Amino acid sequence: MKTFLSLLALAMVGVSISSVRADTDRTTLMTEVESCRAILEDFQGASTTAIPDQVWQSAKAVVIVNQFKAGFIFGVKGGYGVVMVKKANGRWSVPALLYANEASLGLQAGAKTVETIYIITDNETPKLLFRQRVNFGVDAKAVIGPKAADIERNYRPLISTPVLVYVKESGLYAGATVKAAQVARNDEAGFILYNTKYTLPELLYSDWVTPPSDVLPIMNVVQKLAP
Repeated sequence: MKTFLSLLALAMVGVSISSVRADTDRTTLMTEVESCRAILEDFQGASTTAIPDQVWQSAKAVVIVNQFKAGFIFGVKGGYGVVMVKKANGRWSVPALLYANEASLGLQAGAKTVETIYIITDNETPKLLFRQRVNFGVDAKAVIGPKAADIERNYRPLISTPVLVYVKESGLYAGATVKAAQVARNDEAGFILYNTKYTLPELLYSDWVTPPSDVLPIMNVVQKLAP
């Protein structure tokens, strides 16, 4: 926790997360994975933020992002996330770590962090992460997704959008276009987390890495939501 708070402090004064990654240890990376699991469970625990079952049924991948306020008023410059994909056999991959370089949506006054979940509904969009950097909303169409409290409306056409975005901001409505949400693969973190030289594509799409026990909690949560 002390290491996590140190990273948070650096991010809030505008120091890039990537600049401190050289000395990151596995404990810090597992803190990030666990915080992403906590974000997902927190979203699902309230009707005002929960992602509907119908959306999870369409999920081919999920990206969970935690970003920090770095500027005095605006500007989220530091953050991290994880991505998981659903394989052809219905099982979910191990989580691969990401950099989250820019906020997809503005922060409300006084907010310190922005937590976002991206539900990807096709098989091609996750492969954009093979690149060094991806902008959801630019490289793939992205819109604000319907919440559980709204799903009784006819949102089926919306659910076919490649990227459905869920963020804890008031005043956002389902279907609103998201124009910029930048993430990047973090292979160095994967090397440390899984003690391997496999990169993001192998972590997501192969069975060459046996999941260590400490990543099973987030895998189990996602598997339960989207079996």
